[in-house]
Amino acid sequence: MPATAARVSVALGTHNGARFLGEQLDSILRQTVPVAEIVLSDDASGDGTVELAQQLIAERSATDAATPELVVLRNPVALGVTANFEQAISAASGDLIALSDQDDVWHPDRVARAVAEFAARPEVDLVAAEARLVDDAGAPLGASLFETLGVDAATRERLVSAPLEELLKRNVVTGATMMVTRRLVRRAVPFPASWVHDEWLAVVASVGGGLAVVDEPVIDYRQHGGNQIGVSRLGPGGKLARLREPRTERNAQLLARALDLADRLPGLAAGDVRVEAEAHGKLAHELMRQGIPAARLRRLGPVWREWRTGAYAKYGRGAQDVLRDLVQPV
Repeated sequence: MPATAARVSVALGTHNGARFLGEQLDSILRQTVPVAEIVLSDDASGDGTVELAQQLIAERSATDAATPELVVLRNPVALGVTANFEQAISAASGDLIALSDQDDVWHPDRVARAVAEFAARPEVDLVAAEARLVDDAGAPLGASLFETLGVDAATRERLVSAPLEELLKRNVVTGATMMVTRRLVRRAVPFPASWVHDEWLAVVASVGGGLAVVDEPVIDYRQHGGNQIGVSRLGPGGKLARLREPRTERNAQLLARALDLADRLPGLAAGDVRVEAEAHGKLAHELMRQGIPAARLRRLGPVWREWRTGAYAKYGRGAQDVLRDLVQPV
């Protein structure tokens, strides 16, 4: 089906989101390319989030026959962000599925911009985009998502031309800006518990149809005290504090992710030996990091040898990770 004629669903994850949900739903309903369905997966909210959504959609339906269908999934016990979004995405019936947080505001052409990318490159599995950062009142913070994450033009180009290699270093795409194909979802489920939903979708797309990137902001990405996942730019003090943080939990998480990647990704890449080699290279790197001695002086040898192989630059943040592994306490 051509992307211009595709049915578009919205996968909306909520948890106690009544404060901002009305503004977000209104922006979804004002899209220049209408969506056909909103699948709201609610993670045990206690603030009337679901009832608010149902009321707003019912009011809109009374005056507009084109109002999208609202599908509500309720979790009596919270599943967590990744499993909640997996539930919403899996239940969506659209050919294309736009991911939505509960507290952002979509620009009117958010859907249209992504649909146009799919129309231009039908093989693509995922479209990510830039976002404008705003505060809890919706006022611009003077920065964009890509700027804050350090995603420059060269990085965006690599996300298109060599996405797996770029995503093995770190995740640089954000679920709140994503639209994905249903065929990607079928390949990606079940989501590993060690991965965040948007990171997993991106890496699976990287060994399938690939990614496209919209360079201009398509949403206002709200940053406030209640964000389940947000972004921030660390100053010198924050970077120094990070070096003082114990490394144990973070490195265990990185190793768990690498184990799941090596287990799942080669099978999703139709036997591509390059993908298998990259996934197992990432795993070997994280195993090395996990085994670094507690005594800092004893770390110098293994870290130096790993640095010389190029693995720190290939599978992580380069010198930044070297410094972490040399300095952070266990």
